[in-house]
Amino acid sequence: MSFKSILTVVTDHDLMTSTLSHAATVAKIHDAHLGALCLGVDRTQTGYYYAGANAMVLQETLERATAEAEALATAARGELEKTDTLWGVDHGVAQLADIGRHVASRARFTDLVVLPQPYGEGKGVELEPVLEGALFEGQVPVMVVPEDVEPAAKPKRIVLGWNESNEALRAVRSAMPLLKQADTVHVVVIDPPKHGPNRSDPGGMVSEFLARHGVKAEVDVLAKTMPRVSDVLLRHVSDISADMVVMGAYGHSRFREAILGGATRNMLEQAGVSVFMAH
Repeated sequence: MSFKSILTVVTDHDLMTSTLSHAATVAKIHDAHLGALCLGVDRTQTGYYYAGANAMVLQETLERATAEAEALATAARGELEKTDTLWGVDHGVAQLADIGRHVASRARFTDLVVLPQPYGEGKGVELEPVLEGALFEGQVPVMVVPEDVEPAAKPKRIVLGWNESNEALRAVRSAMPLLKQADTVHVVVIDPPKHGPNRSDPGGMVSEFLARHGVKAEVDVLAKTMPRVSDVLLRHVSDISADMVVMGAYGHSRFREAILGGATRNMLEQAGVSVFMAH
């Protein structure tokens, strides 16, 4: 597999320059086409329309979202014209409750989606459903990039969070073009089960699989010395100066992740490097 069609979704002027820069860098490295979908978001709750809103109110919200989409598209074209990669810009309007479907309809025909971190101060509420639309309905891997770091389109040192799950294995397969280019891939296993089938060689089977693809893999077995697995993983990222994390997304249900938190959300909130995820 290779990345030949890359998508990014723009809903926020403040995040646009950083996200497009990262996406364009990834597209250039992989000789891929970059598509930018600029969405004006109608953030009015759907139920509001059935509480007596008249046609003028509906028209006003639609016009506002349309103007926002057109402005984003114009600005995106201006940013991408500065790059030397193949690109295209499209725009449209989506209701907040339905934005995931719009993203998925485009994402499912791409190899990779590049998005900004969805959590943090000043981040729009639409960023989370955009991410989930690509991952779940679109069934495509997503690279989530922080705003304030240099794009690691060709990372040299990658941390692979490995827990034997289907999601983690899907992430490994999806990220293979990146893993093969890296100098070292650290397969990180945290507190492996003492009585599991791979207890004598945790991470051994996946590292052998990677080696057959020409990936230079090392297995790092870590103790869970901090309350959350994501904290242990992030500390290891810092300790070895990794520039990307590859991991499976949402091992539990999304509802449970939202209520209790989880490794996926914690990583997306705190990671200072790009996070490549698949579900």
